[in-house]
Amino acid sequence: MKLRRETTHRPFVPSGRCGQPSWRPGFASVLTPYLLFLLLGWWTWTQFSRASSINAYIAIAWTLPTFTSVLGLYGGYCTARRMRSERRRQEPTSLPVVGTDQLLVVMPTIGRDDTLPAVERVIESMRVFLPACFTKLRIDVVIEEECPARRRIEALAEGTAGLRVVVVPRGFRTPHGTRFKARANEYANRLRAAEGEAREDVWVLHMDDDTGVGSDTARELARFILAQRQAGDDALDLCQGVLSYPRELAANRLIWLADAIRPGCDLGLFAATTGRGSPRAGLHGELLLVRASVEAAIGWDFGPRTLVEDAQFALHFCERYPGRSGWIPGLSYGASPATASDFMRQRERWVWGLLELMAGRTGVRQAACRRHRLLMLHNTVVWSCAPLGHPVFVLMLCALLQDYQTAPIVPALVPLWGLNVAFCIWLYWEGLKLNALASARASRLWWEPVCLLLLTPLFSLWEMVGIARGVWRFAASGEPRFTVITKPV
Repeated sequence: MKLRRETTHRPFVPSGRCGQPSWRPGFASVLTPYLLFLLLGWWTWTQFSRASSINAYIAIAWTLPTFTSVLGLYGGYCTARRMRSERRRQEPTSLPVVGTDQLLVVMPTIGRDDTLPAVERVIESMRVFLPACFTKLRIDVVIEEECPARRRIEALAEGTAGLRVVVVPRGFRTPHGTRFKARANEYANRLRAAEGEAREDVWVLHMDDDTGVGSDTARELARFILAQRQAGDDALDLCQGVLSYPRELAANRLIWLADAIRPGCDLGLFAATTGRGSPRAGLHGELLLVRASVEAAIGWDFGPRTLVEDAQFALHFCERYPGRSGWIPGLSYGASPATASDFMRQRERWVWGLLELMAGRTGVRQAACRRHRLLMLHNTVVWSCAPLGHPVFVLMLCALLQDYQTAPIVPALVPLWGLNVAFCIWLYWEGLKLNALASARASRLWWEPVCLLLLTPLFSLWEMVGIARGVWRFAASGEPRFTVITKPV
């Protein structure tokens, strides 16, 4: 169904360069810092290495992320190889059109007045870009009964054909007492089943209320769905795209630079897992496309302490549908947090939720998590322990112990530490490159890479503070809180 609405509001329009198969991750941003660190590490080992308590401590803390770094770089290689094959493929003169399968976009929102402008922007982007590739289309905006901006959202739906407001009743309870976003997803899932839409030819696209789409998003989603109709028994049931954050949607340019790590992770870690058939590293709750029949079989009723429902859904998908997930080069266009405080609160919730999941506290359905959580458990442990290896913490520990011996204890650690440092830089560098390409001005400004390199220690410190707060919340066993930060226009 075509979406029509009289409006003077214009959606954010990306440059279009991300929609071309010419973009792909590079590896000069890995090799250069890696070689420099090798030289520095070798020199410090020959000049200053001696056994000490600090020396032994950092030998563990700085070596712990090695497997994650290797996996992430492997994912980057897979992405680069795929994008090279995309470049060789002849681009069609027209957009692919899905005329048989139905696309249902599900967008839960807390519906506060401060988040409503972002909701309007996202809906407008869907109205503009999705109908060109999907003849059967509906957008479901999922809100709570007591939603503060309910009247304004319902008025928005009245003027837009194909847009439906799904109201979760105040008294709705799942059998396992699930709350927060997972509860809204479960209500929408049950409503689709009751309406006869939990079928294989119906695809559900999950989007956040601050994350819009572009022409490349619609094209890649359509290509994926059409490919599954031709794949027969080898058809996939789920795919994930790449999150990007255009600078025009950022309220704070420094926070925008700090958030460059997120698309970097999509190009690396998630491409290596979701893109290879099983999302063992987790999923995002946005730009997530899944068959309605598969979602109905898994559901979202994971228990009252669930904060990262997307990660838990990923583990259950690995259990029931191994080898049936894919990765697409389509982008979503979201907004970075508005403030450093929001940035850290966002990371706090993620870490808290992952630790709840890994510890089995979410309440129910933990069998699949135990069988398939090893990679996610490893990454969660590495992420949770990251503050203990941050240079600021290490220097504080050195000052406390009056021991500044931070040289490698054995030379074999030098290449491992160098790999971890280089991978961290690669995540930020490639993420910035992609965020710039996703912007209306599709190039990095001269000062952006400079600031990124100089301020990466600060950005990583913000990450570490958020992680430490999440670990503290988990250790305190407090009541889970699903923090929804303000979405910039």
